[in-house]
Amino acid sequence: MELTYLTYEVRGDVAILGLNRPEKRNAISDAFVEELATLVRRAEGEAKAAVIHGHGPHFCAGLDLAEHVKKTPFEGVHGSRRWHEVFGWIQKGKLPWFAALHGAVVGGGLELASSVHVRVADSTAFFALPEGQRGIFVGGGASVRSARLMGLARMTDMMLTGRSVDVDTAERWNLVQYVVKEGQALEKAVALAAHAATNAEISNYAIINALPRIQDMGSDDGLFVESFIASFTATSPEAEERLKAFLTKKAGKVTNPNA
Repeated sequence: MELTYLTYEVRGDVAILGLNRPEKRNAISDAFVEELATLVRRAEGEAKAAVIHGHGPHFCAGLDLAEHVKKTPFEGVHGSRRWHEVFGWIQKGKLPWFAALHGAVVGGGLELASSVHVRVADSTAFFALPEGQRGIFVGGGASVRSARLMGLARMTDMMLTGRSVDVDTAERWNLVQYVVKEGQALEKAVALAAHAATNAEISNYAIINALPRIQDMGSDDGLFVESFIASFTATSPEAEERLKAFLTKKAGKVTNPNA
């Protein structure tokens, strides 16, 4: 297919999607979301893990406001729900997703980044939710996904004051899990994705789909579901093979980061 808003490649078992509207700071339009939807499904059929990054100086500066102001309220609702649907395919799909972040990770860009499972940011990255200053409200899932990463109080502060936070603050707030030097985020994200791709497929699926659902449950219900997920994954043929390899010392042990 001919791509207009994104790039796509596969390296080994990793699909790499690049946001490719650098002249618009990779702003997200409806057509952009539809192309992303197509590539998310394509990646699920061609890879075992995936990475999303931005071309140009920024990851993504958010919603394409020029398009947004032309919508009726009903069109706005449908547009928001489509963002929820497509970003949900990333968050609760078949693949572990990683984001390589740099420059602006703002508004809808932060909402997109919040839908992946692991975020890597370089030293140029900064984060903001300026919707309050624009007279609008988040519509791409931030009230659920971003708020759960950083906490309600911090997100409220960002939206009320319009503050931008640097990458070190974002790491403390759990918006990102890895911080690297300028220009190294994509390399790191691809390496992490390649490592995740070597996991058992059923384990990856359980991690990215069971964990967030268990977090939505009461503790007793969550522990009950955990028991079933653990039993189901442990009895898969791949799990049996991997456990046997570990017991016969054919598989590596957990490394000590302090060694």
